[in-house]
Amino acid sequence: MVSFNMRQDYAKYTPEDHHVWQLLFDRQMKQLPNLASKAYLEGIQAIGFTRECIPNYEETNKHLMAISGWSIEVVKGLIPNKEFFELLLTKRFPASTWLRKLEQLDYLEEPDMFHDTFGHIPMLTNLDFCDFLKGLSAIALRFLDSELGVEMIARLYWYTVEFGLIQDPEGLRIYGAGILSSSGESVYSLSDKPQKVPFDVEQIVHTPYIRDKFQEKYFVIHSYKELYDSLPTLERVLEEEIAMA
Repeated sequence: MVSFNMRQDYAKYTPEDHHVWQLLFDRQMKQLPNLASKAYLEGIQAIGFTRECIPNYEETNKHLMAISGWSIEVVKGLIPNKEFFELLLTKRFPASTWLRKLEQLDYLEEPDMFHDTFGHIPMLTNLDFCDFLKGLSAIALRFLDSELGVEMIARLYWYTVEFGLIQDPEGLRIYGAGILSSSGESVYSLSDKPQKVPFDVEQIVHTPYIRDKFQEKYFVIHSYKELYDSLPTLERVLEEEIAMA
């Protein structure tokens, strides 16, 4: 089982680090109650995230393990696809421990711990969403030798886990971590500017994603079980596309 054998050195966080966390937390929580999915808002309470302090991963893991059996695996930053999906398959979510600086509040090239924790971890309290992550990872590990397969899987991950929207009873809401951790995209994604289209695996895997600006299109699910139920279609499409390549 892959393990990076790293720990969060909580004592190393500076007063500026805690200040940055508070600024980011306050900014997002001022707007997310009317924008984020119910599952996310319930999750952030269940795992005990607050403005007062940067999350302590040991404490967060106690809450997560009790709720869904998942935990945080400390990593330095972005990791190879194989190790990434092996972690998810064993219910461990990779998260860095470094936090952006004051001058980086609005944009980072590489995800920091605010994105990794505030954006991703609350959704790991939703069991259907967790089942989707595990199932997607099992499929991804089968197709790692295919450049086309990896790209298609990356697109599905991007348009769901990172930039997904859900139709909640209260209205259209955000569950993707890339949106939830972005002040500007949180508002933009639910505005009239971008397209919102029904969730469709075959369309998603043929839709390139955008890294350097807000997305032009968002895919909307009606339940997190819909994500898990889409995995057989993903597998079929991957096998067909790779066979024809």
